[in-house]
Amino acid sequence: MQRICLFLTVILFNSCEYFNVKKTSSEVILKEELQSFKWNEVDEYPTFSICKNSSSKFETKQCFEKTITDAITTQLSTESIIVTQDIEDTIYIKFQISDKGEISVLEIKTNSITSQEIPNIEDLLESGLDSLPKIFPAIKRSQKVKTEFTLPIVINVN
Repeated sequence: MQRICLFLTVILFNSCEYFNVKKTSSEVILKEELQSFKWNEVDEYPTFSICKNSSSKFETKQCFEKTITDAITTQLSTESIIVTQDIEDTIYIKFQISDKGEISVLEIKTNSITSQEIPNIEDLLESGLDSLPKIFPAIKRSQKVKTEFTLPIVINVN
C-alpha cells in the first residue's frame, strides 16, 4: 500500500509539469510572424475590371501589365513623333498603385538620345497611364496595400 501511495505521489509531482503553460509574449509572436512574412509578394495583384476573370495570380498579373502596356502604346501611336535619327530604346517606368487604386509615376528612365529626340516622352507616357480604367489595388492578407512596379516599354521610331 505504501508503494502505491509513494508511486502516486511521485506521479502527482511530475504531472504538475504538464499543467505549466508556456508563456509567450506578443513581441515574440510578432517577431516570428514578421520573419516569415514575404514582403515582396501579395495575395492578389492590382487589377482592372477586364482582368477579374483571370483564374490565377500569374494570369492576373499578365493582364494587368498588358492593359497598362496597351494604354501607353495606344497613347504613343496617336502622336506623330518626328525624329532625326532612328530610336530603339527600352524605357523603364516605375510607378506605384496606392491602396485606393490611384496610380502615380515615381521614375521614368530613358536613354539620353530618346530624351533628346522626343523631349515630351515623359508627358506622353504619363498621359497614357492617366487614360487607364479604374484600378483595383493589390490585396495582402485581406487588406488593400500599395504596390510598386517597374514596367519596360520598348520604343522603335524610324
